[in-house]
Amino acid sequence: MIVGICGGSGSGKTTVARKILEVLGEARVLLLAQDSYYKDGSHLLMEDRARINFDHPDALDTDLLISQLEDLKQNLSVNQPVYDFTTHSRKPALVLLEPRPIIVLEGILIFENQRLRKLFDLKVFVDADPDVRFVRRLQRDIAGRGRTVESVIEQYLSTVRPMHLEFVEPSKRYADLIISEGGQNTVGVELLIERIRSVLE
Repeated sequence: MIVGICGGSGSGKTTVARKILEVLGEARVLLLAQDSYYKDGSHLLMEDRARINFDHPDALDTDLLISQLEDLKQNLSVNQPVYDFTTHSRKPALVLLEPRPIIVLEGILIFENQRLRKLFDLKVFVDADPDVRFVRRLQRDIAGRGRTVESVIEQYLSTVRPMHLEFVEPSKRYADLIISEGGQNTVGVELLIERIRSVLE
């Protein structure tokens, strides 16, 4: 079973995905992040890398993601790329992923691509207010990705917000289930987990 968890940056997708893993266990659940599949920018100058619109579908290697999901669905192992957000490039090392009964993929643009959407058995959209998402993104990018407050704000206004309105928000219509407030919505998350468990059993 492949579960897609979509939503805006900072909406709580990762929290929801981790709760599924926590309840159902690592033996049954494999987590994937669309963020791992950004195209390698190592061939570009650093200032050019920083100008990439990471919230546009063209920034992602969706063909590789689809190929690896198809392999996992066929019970084959894959070598997942590792993306470094501080250098905007892929690391040399790869991560070996073994197939599990439940594969959970989370990302902001996973419902934008029709070929990718067709792979999901269950599509979940995690919704949250824009101001909440912005604050979460600000905290994450400063603490975990070496960004300044000014750079996060500039990126949010120039690409994150416009791309959310163009690609992410419209993709909500493809969801089978919408969970508001992300991982804070205990009832919504429990319903999602019960749905996955019922299919698994």
